[in-house]
Amino acid sequence: MTARQKEYESPFSARWHSPEMSHLFSAHYRAVLFRRLWIALAKGEKRGGLKISPQQIAEMEKGVDKIDFEAVEAYEKKFRHDVMAHIHAYGDVAPLAKPILHLGATSTYVTDNADLIVMKEALDLLFRKLIYLLRHLAAFTKKYAKTPCLGFTHFQSAQPTTIGKRAALWLQDFLIDAEEWERNLQKLPFLGVKGATGTQSSFLSLFQGNESKVRKLEEGVAREFGFSKVVWVSGQTYTRKLDLQILNALGSFCASAHKMATDIRLLAHVGEVAEAFGKTQVGSSAMPYKRNPIHSERICGIARFVMSLAQNPAYTTATQWLERTLDDSANRRLATPEAFLGTDAVLNLLCHMTSSLMVSPQAAQERLKDQLPFLAMENILMAASQKGGDRQLLHEKLRQWTTQAQKQKDPLRFLIAAVEKEESFHLTKKEIAPLLSTKALIGRAPEQVDLFLKEGVTPFLRRHKKLRVTLPNVSF
Repeated sequence: MTARQKEYESPFSARWHSPEMSHLFSAHYRAVLFRRLWIALAKGEKRGGLKISPQQIAEMEKGVDKIDFEAVEAYEKKFRHDVMAHIHAYGDVAPLAKPILHLGATSTYVTDNADLIVMKEALDLLFRKLIYLLRHLAAFTKKYAKTPCLGFTHFQSAQPTTIGKRAALWLQDFLIDAEEWERNLQKLPFLGVKGATGTQSSFLSLFQGNESKVRKLEEGVAREFGFSKVVWVSGQTYTRKLDLQILNALGSFCASAHKMATDIRLLAHVGEVAEAFGKTQVGSSAMPYKRNPIHSERICGIARFVMSLAQNPAYTTATQWLERTLDDSANRRLATPEAFLGTDAVLNLLCHMTSSLMVSPQAAQERLKDQLPFLAMENILMAASQKGGDRQLLHEKLRQWTTQAQKQKDPLRFLIAAVEKEESFHLTKKEIAPLLSTKALIGRAPEQVDLFLKEGVTPFLRRHKKLRVTLPNVSF
């Protein structure tokens, strides 16, 4: 096949590759999980007294990694059923066990339980990277907690804040996401062994009506895969609200990432914050001087894609007929892996970007100084109101003066003189001076950051201080 004839492949495999996440959603890993689930089922049924020999289980364990995908494909063409194809392909490498494979189970025993295992492992991988991001962003927030900068509302100059306080807004969103992911990791249930319509009748039949054995079988299989609980009730599948919950959590995180990346793109434009720029990096094929914030741009692009995928499980949940319908299958095979792979790509980009983010306090100070005459007006308004002035009348006078001041060579001198002359303000030049200091203008921003880190971020990170993650190299 020539380069021209090369077929389409997902950018998550070709361009935004994350080996560890790609592995979790690979056909090989899914097939292995199917086999491990069948082994766990056979072992549990054996413990419950069914006639399953140690040799059958040993043969299943020996063949767990011997997956002939050509055979699977051939069987699927024959049966038009993917799970039956895997059963027969597994039976070929474990012929002794073939008669008891999938005993009492329906397809969703392997497909749904495998999906839950993969989602839990994938969410755990993402969670570890999010902890890494929180650590770096918390350090950045603390470092710049007292560094003043111009605030913006509607992207227009507004009351000053600090660079660290602005970063704390990003950090707070990510902390909310981390707490939600942690909750999902702790509470995500297993489907268990429920049978064709969720009644467990096939397993009750196998154990001759012994409900205790059915419950022990289910609990044992769930424990085998690290789940402390199973869904209370199900149809043939677990409730698709679990997918909705998980993908909403991913979409919510990507909204946080998009907001931060957008802020960085805006700040890069005004020169206050910049992404690291490689020695041989090219910003534009036409304009050699360009230094585009490429990581932030890609974060926004991929984040929007994941946010759109979060709609899919809502439709799927809403359209599940009674105990089961199959129109969820194709949709979930597309939406779920792409949502996790997309979120992983966003996290990888964020982690690398925040570890090398560059700040220009000088540029921030210059912009602040330029706007200082106008930024002090709110503090002057508060001080004059405290002296008995009518807040609304004072506000109108300041509005008129700031409009005139924009045409003056020295706006600050003009405004101070106007306030001094106006008796309704009751402010002297000596009383006005402290109101013009940067410290007065940034309010409690440094203290807010300190309190947030101390009471919000630090306790959460301390709970997860043993978590480690090695980030892949990001070359995109």
